[in-house]
Amino acid sequence: MVTVLITGGTGLVGQMLSNKLSDKGYIVRILTRTPKKENDFSWDIANNFIDEKAFENLDYIIHLAGAGIAEKRWTPKRKEEIITSRTKSTELVFNKIQELKVPLRGFISASAIGYYGAITTDKIFTETDLPANDFLGNVCQLWESSTLKFNKINIPTTIFRLGIVLSKKGGALEKMKNLIIAPIANGKQHIPWIDINDLTNMFIFSIENNVTGIFNAVAPEQQTSYSFSKLLAKKTKRPFFPIGVPTFLLKLIFGRMSIILTTGSRVSSKKIKNTGFQFTYNNLESSLNNLT
Repeated sequence: MVTVLITGGTGLVGQMLSNKLSDKGYIVRILTRTPKKENDFSWDIANNFIDEKAFENLDYIIHLAGAGIAEKRWTPKRKEEIITSRTKSTELVFNKIQELKVPLRGFISASAIGYYGAITTDKIFTETDLPANDFLGNVCQLWESSTLKFNKINIPTTIFRLGIVLSKKGGALEKMKNLIIAPIANGKQHIPWIDINDLTNMFIFSIENNVTGIFNAVAPEQQTSYSFSKLLAKKTKRPFFPIGVPTFLLKLIFGRMSIILTTGSRVSSKKIKNTGFQFTYNNLESSLNNLT
């Protein structure tokens, strides 16, 4: 039996991934600050603590933990929390793996398309592009650098740069389904997205096919804020208002964090497709038919 430990396993992606792995016969363990179930194990990043029982006979770790980018305004304190929640948690797991000499078969981590920066451009970003010199780019670069340490101790390492995850309950899609749906700002910025079913399948695919390296976890189809909003309004039978929410208003409400709403570029999914992974939801219409 293959045993998988998931950090951030109580979150949106982690819960679905845990259920899918269990259904396929995997033994699933969850690292959480508040263990409640038999397969929950305690950890405390601030105090450098992990229950060592979580690592017994362990095969894979899927690392999803990290403070939400869009949950709070980007104060200096929140920015620091966003960075340390990713880097310190990775380093804690890394150090424990070394200390216990755990013969991991693979370490799989989330990252984000924020690696390419908060910009709107016609360029299609691929995994070989350099990180942006802005807050999001720096967060992802530090996050990935801490993850790639596993390669240095001969543990196969995989990184998925996640786009906006669409799910039936919770997450970005639920927040978009207002009484009246409208694009954000001028609506020209791209929204690299992925259906949660494809994303969780991607993690499992990487285990079952020994896929390693860095991959963009985004759907093949490109959508702008305008086209995304228009299709969402149609599928949810809500009015569509074609004039976007003004940028200055978003800045007043969200501060500097508004940049993640008002900017966005195209991101390629060719590399993961070239491994043989097949998307169930190649286009937004099929995903929304399933999720709305």
